[in-house]
Amino acid sequence: MFGLGLSELLVILVIVVLLFGAGRLPQIGAGIGEGIRNFKKSMKDDKNEVDVTPTKGDAAKK
Repeated sequence: MFGLGLSELLVILVIVVLLFGAGRLPQIGAGIGEGIRNFKKSMKDDKNEVDVTPTKGDAAKK
């Protein structure tokens, strides 16, 4: 995962706890999880859309 080892992840976790406090960690985690779910959902929805952008060949026909 991005070349981060256990020690680097622990340092990041300690910094996050110091910045936001232990009480807000569940709220932050829920917000991040919701953002990831929305991103994945929008990526899945984009696959179902049809690309209707005109090409150079379409412009020459008119």
